[in-house]
Amino acid sequence: MSVTDIGLLVIITLSLAFAIYDEFIVDGALKGKTRLKIGLKRQSRIDGLIFIGLVLILVYQNITNNGTVFTTTLLLILAFMALYLAYIRRPKFIFKADGFFYANVFIKYDRIKNMNLSEDGYLVIDLEKRRLLIQVQHLDDLQRIYNQFLENN
Repeated sequence: MSVTDIGLLVIITLSLAFAIYDEFIVDGALKGKTRLKIGLKRQSRIDGLIFIGLVLILVYQNITNNGTVFTTTLLLILAFMALYLAYIRRPKFIFKADGFFYANVFIKYDRIKNMNLSEDGYLVIDLEKRRLLIQVQHLDDLQRIYNQFLENN
């Protein structure tokens, strides 16, 4: 097994671990029961497409240069993982009893200093040192988020 194969295995393992964490662990047992889950709009789909295109170029190069079948298989698995993470997986805003998950980071409710709604449908949450810009898929979800914050304050 070459260094390239080991590197690909590490990247695939880490992306698979992230996918399992994001899909099952955050929503399930982590930080208590999920009270509300809201789908968010996807950001920067073109980045995923560029990465998948680059990996497919590597697959082509590996095949034309008579590379190993194992390396080609690992590259195709990496392309599939990138496809899943960029296009199939949906970003979520998950509310728990003590806080919420946004971008896979848990934020407690008491860290919120201010909340506003922008004209273009962004929910702006000001924390101590950071500002979160949250864009939901459906504008009706903003009312559900508002009600969830009222219940927890």
